[in-house]
Amino acid sequence: MADVHSHDIRSRNMRAIRNQDTAIEQRIALLLKDRGFSFRVQDKALPGRPDFVLPQHKAIIFVHGCFWHRHHCYLFKMPATRTEFWSGKINSNVERDRRYVQQLQESGWKVLIVWECALRGKLRLEDEALVERLEEWLLAATHSSEIDHQGLHHYRAD
Repeated sequence: MADVHSHDIRSRNMRAIRNQDTAIEQRIALLLKDRGFSFRVQDKALPGRPDFVLPQHKAIIFVHGCFWHRHHCYLFKMPATRTEFWSGKINSNVERDRRYVQQLQESGWKVLIVWECALRGKLRLEDEALVERLEEWLLAATHSSEIDHQGLHHYRAD
């Protein structure tokens, strides 16, 4: 099926999609600040330009959209049209994510992926539950993990 928009309109629409300082990133920033954690945002010096860098904990936090990074949850659904295009696009995002996580881990960082479904939608975590998982990981975990609508899990790249 052909795109209903011209190339210029589609390009303008895609440029309008925010890739930093999104509402879900702002929620994480507020929770971290409220608990006294200091952090940097969008550090260009690190692989993947992490959403949050907490140097005192040697920790990195990425906030991933369930669609764009293919999280196997109720928020992800492969589009019915242009499936080959979307599959290729999403697969390349997932592969790039894996590469960045591996590079960061090899440099001594622990990495947390916070999935969109933990932050929005009908099954999202309440602020208190979310901040408890963040603190649990920051203060106790020695390995990379992820937080989704079900809680904190050891990170698995799939």
